[in-house]
Amino acid sequence: MHTITEVMSFPRTIFFSVLLIFSFLFTEGFGQTKISKSKNAYTLVRNGKPYYVKGLGGEVNLDKILEIGGNSIRTWGVDNAQQVLDEAQKKGLTVMLGMWLQPERQGFDYNDKDKVQKQLNYFKTIVQKFKDHPALLMWGIGNELDLQYTNTVVWSAVQDIAKYIHEIDPNHPTSTVTAGLDSMEVQLIKKMAPDVDIYCVNTYGDIENVPARIEHYGWSGPYMITEWGPNGYWESPKTSWGVSIEQSSSEKKKVYFDRYTNYIAPYSEKCLGSYAFLWGAKQEYTETWFGLFSKDNTATEPIDALEIAFTGHAPSKPAPTVISLTVDNKFAKDNIKLKAGNLYDAVVVAKIGVDMTKTSEDSLSQFTYSWKVLSESTDKKSGGDAEEEAQQISGHIKHNAQKIISFRAPSTEGAYRLFVSVKYNNKVAYSNIPFKVEKRDDKDGQARFIEFRKTDMESFNK
Repeated sequence: MHTITEVMSFPRTIFFSVLLIFSFLFTEGFGQTKISKSKNAYTLVRNGKPYYVKGLGGEVNLDKILEIGGNSIRTWGVDNAQQVLDEAQKKGLTVMLGMWLQPERQGFDYNDKDKVQKQLNYFKTIVQKFKDHPALLMWGIGNELDLQYTNTVVWSAVQDIAKYIHEIDPNHPTSTVTAGLDSMEVQLIKKMAPDVDIYCVNTYGDIENVPARIEHYGWSGPYMITEWGPNGYWESPKTSWGVSIEQSSSEKKKVYFDRYTNYIAPYSEKCLGSYAFLWGAKQEYTETWFGLFSKDNTATEPIDALEIAFTGHAPSKPAPTVISLTVDNKFAKDNIKLKAGNLYDAVVVAKIGVDMTKTSEDSLSQFTYSWKVLSESTDKKSGGDAEEEAQQISGHIKHNAQKIISFRAPSTEGAYRLFVSVKYNNKVAYSNIPFKVEKRDDKDGQARFIEFRKTDMESFNK
């Protein structure tokens, strides 16, 4: 006969054994990311299985990420890291957790040892806090610290953080992110930040050159494309008055698909995956340039391209697609100049996008059109720094909800843009066209006044 003590000790032994096993799984396997190397090829290994990153840069609409076949998100800072990591874990997504190191372009001095140490100490606490979170995939130490910089000591600051991570977190790789790809930065990071495991590049129009150049510049390890998307405003054609011409959502759709299938997916032996930009909405040069969602959080047309690229299947309910947008029978490339106060016509041609090669004319009557005129933004910055929204010019559009509108050119000289959105299937296609308003001459006479009814001026986001 067993004593009471002997009877009680058996389940207690089992309990502590099970606890030990779960503890081992959590610390050694659950949420663990490693880099595996085989000859000259690299693979991310997540909890013992290959893990190719199909990521989005942003923290919103996580269910939509799952719907289009994505598996990871990227952040740029840690302000709400706990919430982001927890929500990602609930959805089965991973997180490239970004550490926003202060950039030189915003006034930070990397020769100031006290400030640099304070920054390091702060991120040590962040690493300690989140290193065991099961949703953590990897660490992103700084973003575009090389943009408009002169002091290369910044890479020593990156190294200090990367080295500390390796000391206390053997389960997640380190990375740093540069603005584009430059041979000098590659060499500096190799020399000054040897604890960086993955070289990350933010690239747009130049993405086609990354696969060949990164190794040529001296980086033989794994890399990732951590921002990519449409052509940036800095690499787009400009009007004669110096403003950049933005691609329509339909042009961007093709760009997202082509760049993923041509310059990311085929290079998986070295490129561990990517994060498309931007999974959200943001004012940057214009209010639509990079956002994959509209201001009212409607999915935009380029998301269909990501779904096709990630899953190999077209969405069952496709977005509309913009074929063309004209003002006074002219396209954006025609440097449109309008007389102050005169009345002009604008026309958008839209269809239903089916896949990357087809469009359909079905159900065109179900499209919802919205238009608005904005002043050209005067708060244009670099590196994604926060910008003020452009001013909307109200009362100048007649029959806002139609595909053909009449609108009056603003009375004040200057640069403007006409925006149009086309909604269908709870998705939106869009385009904008820049124009310049010129002063009326005496020979032009007085502009004919037309009073547009309130019902003619529906809001853009209706």
